[in-house]
Amino acid sequence: MSSEFVRPDGRLPDQLRPIKMAVGVLDRADGSAYVEQGNTKVIVAVYGPRELHPRHKASPEAAVVRCRYHMAPFSTRERKSPNPSRREVELSKVIKDALSQTIFLERFPRTSIDVFIEVLEADGGTRCASINACSLALANAGIPIRDLISAVAVGKYNGHIILDLNDEEDEAAEADMPVAIMPSFNKVVLLQLNGVLTEEEFKQAFDLAVKGCMEINRIQRETLRSRYLSIKGEENEDV
Repeated sequence: MSSEFVRPDGRLPDQLRPIKMAVGVLDRADGSAYVEQGNTKVIVAVYGPRELHPRHKASPEAAVVRCRYHMAPFSTRERKSPNPSRREVELSKVIKDALSQTIFLERFPRTSIDVFIEVLEADGGTRCASINACSLALANAGIPIRDLISAVAVGKYNGHIILDLNDEEDEAAEADMPVAIMPSFNKVVLLQLNGVLTEEEFKQAFDLAVKGCMEINRIQRETLRSRYLSIKGEENEDV
């Protein structure tokens, strides 16, 4: 990878966008999180495990994950219809399938875990930012999970393999590959590829994605740690 190639926003090929994360941002949700990756902004609310209605959709073996990915009408340059698009329905399922691999669903039969994702501003990488926020929100809700899921997109832009594409790069990319992993298990829970990569480019892109996911995972863990140290400090002050 050439370190001399500079991207439109000034980043090097292997650099993430600036990241901000917070948990417990919504008082009425069981768990919530807010994530910024560059100009992409996502908020997530989690409810459950709770009784599933209608009851006939409940599973006697495990909880049912219900996920809604939605882009706010003001999240894009041109106003988006508030009605769910085909892409939003598809990403809802993709994210649900990824989250279902980390939650101990078998511990909560006949219940639902409901995940609501709202994209407030879209500047590329919304599915990955959503997965990162969902993972934090599940942890914030106290729902048992096997591991935090960390996600980032890699792609080929202007002949270079790059990390964490923004919207401008995504629109012009020769290939785009979102990747999500459970780092503690070295397990891939999401990998999609739009475009064409050679075998060598795929390996280079995947290795770069893992590197990016590990850095995102570090930020996720630090965000959770800071939150609970803050809560602990408040409890000690009340004693």
